[in-house]
Amino acid sequence: MPAFVARYANAFADVVTDAKLDTAAIDRQFSDFLSTWEGSAELRTFFVNPAVPAAQKVEILDKLNAKLGMIKELRNLIAVLISNDRIGHVVEVAAAYRSILQAQSGIRPAEIVTARELSPDERTSLVAELAKLAGAKINPSFKLDSSILGGAVVRIGSTVYDGSVRGRLDRLKEALTAG
Repeated sequence: MPAFVARYANAFADVVTDAKLDTAAIDRQFSDFLSTWEGSAELRTFFVNPAVPAAQKVEILDKLNAKLGMIKELRNLIAVLISNDRIGHVVEVAAAYRSILQAQSGIRPAEIVTARELSPDERTSLVAELAKLAGAKINPSFKLDSSILGGAVVRIGSTVYDGSVRGRLDRLKEALTAG
């Protein structure tokens, strides 16, 4: 991730926090814009084209905003990204902004890798145990990897908890060959 992405995300998070804006509404509006962005190759091509003047791009943004109804702070963020030729990184800026808000709210992202699809009850139970372990609310993302054979591998920040069968077998192999 380029360093400027974090600067834009931090600045926007500061604006949202200082103005005490509704973060849930902003998140929905950001999602609406990103859906439009990702759903239209022509729109992306137009906005990232350096031959098109920034003023013309902002005019199109304002027409688009008439339909999306973004608050002025979000519209201004996107206009600044356009003016500074950074609009091609809007998805990364949105992800960084969301991470900042989660951190401010005490929510920690957790990547959970399992060998099989977990039932809703298993997911809920696992997330509850991870929240206790981390001492924070957890925002889980689940991935499948059959190579771990069973169990789970969880990454919360820089800490990895390896409860997989593959991990246990590797540790057993190390213990047997070391002794």
